[in-house]
This record gives sequence, C-alpha cells and structure tokens, in this order.
Amino acid sequence: MKLLLDTHIALWIAEGSDSLSSKVIEIAANPDNSLYISGAAIWEISIKHSKGNLKLHPRDARSAFHLAGIVELPVSGNHAEAVASLPYYADHSDPFDRIMVAQALHEAVPLLTADAKLWRYHATLVIPA
Repeated sequence: MKLLLDTHIALWIAEGSDSLSSKVIEIAANPDNSLYISGAAIWEISIKHSKGNLKLHPRDARSAFHLAGIVELPVSGNHAEAVASLPYYADHSDPFDRIMVAQALHEAVPLLTADAKLWRYHATLVIPA
C-alpha cells in the first residue's frame, strides 16, 4: 500500500521515536508498503528550522527520510490547485496540512497522521496513527 506521511509521523519514523504507535511501527516495517513524504513537509521543516523551532536541519531530515526508505512526493500544480476544492475549517487552516490532504486525495493514497482534525476532509483519507 502507498501511504503519505504527515510531517511528524515521517520525523518519528526516521528517528525511531518512542512516540510511534505499534500500528505505525507495523505499517512502516511492512515491506509491501511504500512510504512517501510531501515536498511541502520539507518546506515545513525548513521554516520551523529557520525560526529556531526545530533543531533538525532540513538536509538532515531529507537524509534520514531517505535512509528510512521514505520517498519524496513533489508538490505539483495539480496538487496546489486541489487545495481550492477543500472545505475550510476555522479551527484548522494549516497550509502544510492542506496541501498534504490535497496530495493524498489527488494521488488516491491515505495520509498517515496523528492529527485527528484531518479526517474531516475525507472519511477515507486518514489512517490514524
């Protein structure tokens, strides 16, 4: 199965974090699964790093993702355009989440996340971590 990883899930997998649920560990370890990270997640990491909110440099994150077998999914014009069709929720307007939701819907792959607010975009979209 192909899965798009939310930023925090990809970081947790790459570092082998204790925050990973047994479900996510099982998904990540399954050789039949292909794990993807959005180019938008790299952008998010870059912004958080430059603001001092994340020590991890985006170059090191990308290297860790690669070593963990996580493939980058570039953001396309189709993905960006698909954001316009998403509903707006006043309590959830994170642009990084919205582009990842649009990518998951456009690519017809589930999004693996611990963010419970994302299920509202599409009932079959999110696999809870």
